[in-house]
Amino acid sequence: MNSKSISGNGVKGRLTLTLKSRETLAAYAFLAPFMVFFSIFVVRAVVEAVRMSFYDWHILRPMRPYIGIDNYVELINDKVWWISLQNTVVFTALTVVGTTIVALAAAVAVTRPIKGQSFFRVLLYMPSLLSVGAVGLIWVWLLNTQFGIINYGLSFLGIRPVNWLGDPGLVIPSLSLTTIWWGFGFPMLIFIAGLQGIPEQLYEAARIDGGSNRDLFLYITLPLLRPTILFVTVTGVISHFQVYGQPFIMTTGGPGRSSYSLIFYLYQIAWTAFRMGYGAAVAVCIAVIMAVMTSVQFIVLSRRIEY
Repeated sequence: MNSKSISGNGVKGRLTLTLKSRETLAAYAFLAPFMVFFSIFVVRAVVEAVRMSFYDWHILRPMRPYIGIDNYVELINDKVWWISLQNTVVFTALTVVGTTIVALAAAVAVTRPIKGQSFFRVLLYMPSLLSVGAVGLIWVWLLNTQFGIINYGLSFLGIRPVNWLGDPGLVIPSLSLTTIWWGFGFPMLIFIAGLQGIPEQLYEAARIDGGSNRDLFLYITLPLLRPTILFVTVTGVISHFQVYGQPFIMTTGGPGRSSYSLIFYLYQIAWTAFRMGYGAAVAVCIAVIMAVMTSVQFIVLSRRIEY
């Protein structure tokens, strides 16, 4: 190899290295605004909340004294915390399962070649555009014991009026039903995208082999939708575990504390009792529980999406 070829390769290598460096710098430049925002408004807030949880701080006085883990010890012995945690877990489980089933069923229905397909997609998605305040008021009227439409319809079946929001055993399922109706639109769009990504050739081959629609759904659609189901359930758990607006508007935490959620309880502690240190301890525990639940979902479900 002569000196010219060696020199040419060296120049080419330097040019390639320079190009990669420029691309790397450009990538970091585009990421920098987000990283600054994330560091100031998220990371700093989390660190400050953890620090705050070790103080007996009321909002109207300086952050003192330092009390160590006393807030967490009090939280473990707090009956209202455990009631709120139980209510939130039940609500999240009912809502995530119900939303996933309804969203998947709606997505399968509107991906079929039917007339007015786009209209039905928009119609099913429309409740997701409403605010939590509007949804809460609508469903308070629908579930009203005396003049609610749902009880009026049940009367034709000979069923006496049901106190949906006043019965401790029915209030969480009622809030879950409201949230499913309100929130299944976005997961439906995710499922539609997942269904459209499944090759049609797989269905054609299965039909040639004599597969029924049930077989196609169980052995082709569901297995290939597992990554989508994982995404929908994980985001659903994160979202619904932070429920606040529905119990605040529809029940104000009642009857008794039957519809207290963790975030509702956090609001009562921090902005009604002004116990910011104890409220910070509650927030930290909520964040840890959500992180554990999300990790478990990934561990359990991600193994099953290897196909």
